[in-house]
Amino acid sequence: MRLEQITAKALERVNHDRYLLSKAIGKRAEELSSGVPPLVDMDIKKYKLTDIALFEIAEGKLKVERESL
Repeated sequence: MRLEQITAKALERVNHDRYLLSKAIGKRAEELSSGVPPLVDMDIKKYKLTDIALFEIAEGKLKVERESL
């Protein structure tokens, strides 16, 4: 699936709130960089951490809530 399609799917999960999505991706990317394993089957050495975080949100592996950010 193309990155644009993944982004659209992730935006649907956060009610099309781009600010909330970007904050969630940044926070999750920090967690991934500190050694937390990804929730999707993607190689950290091959993909950008922000892309992995985006895929996790798009697939519903992470629940994004405004209060947690």
